[in-house]
Amino acid sequence: MKSLRLTPFFCLVVLPLLLAGCATTLTATKKSQLQAELAQMAQVDQIAAYIPQGKYQQYPPKRWESFKDSVFTSNKERVERLFKRYGFLGFNQVGPDGSTHFWLLVQHCDKYPAFQRAVLPAMNREVKKGNAKPSDYALLYDRVQVNAGLKQLFGTQVTYEVATTGRAIPKIGLLDSANVDQRRKAYQLGPLKDYLNMMTSMHYEMNKARYEKKGVLKPNLY
Repeated sequence: MKSLRLTPFFCLVVLPLLLAGCATTLTATKKSQLQAELAQMAQVDQIAAYIPQGKYQQYPPKRWESFKDSVFTSNKERVERLFKRYGFLGFNQVGPDGSTHFWLLVQHCDKYPAFQRAVLPAMNREVKKGNAKPSDYALLYDRVQVNAGLKQLFGTQVTYEVATTGRAIPKIGLLDSANVDQRRKAYQLGPLKDYLNMMTSMHYEMNKARYEKKGVLKPNLY
């Protein structure tokens, strides 16, 4: 048997790839640090993603929008650096909660749709390996579709019939409404009807006074 001879070009190309692969391994200390960092970032993200609460209720609209923008922008910059170094952070790197926090931060990078699109196939590979949540992937998939002006597969991104009853409907529409529940089940999501009813009820409660003025006295469920 002939021995394998490595050319200088082969070494120049392959060795950096091998080293990069090794660099994705996290020590226990680094894993713990990333878990704590992602949890903190996700906590602030949720403040910015929701309606103003607590001290933020005193913010004028311009200041609130500036705060939100700064949160999402700084989170994106950090998450993108992590993605470039480690790929999609899955269960085996940062645990289930850490992986969901990582996904959530990507999910809210709506000002950076190219970044969301870049993460999507990497996350899909981890889902297929059982290393990321299928339901989180479904939400990101639909988010990427909607941000591109395209119809959804899972119906996770909603808008509301605010001019009438406030009922939740899939934003832009569905690619395959006949099989949506089958697809949602495969990605660990409940029936679309139940999801839309939940979103409708939440929206109604948050805007109850406005709908009561219109004569809508309860959520308009499916």
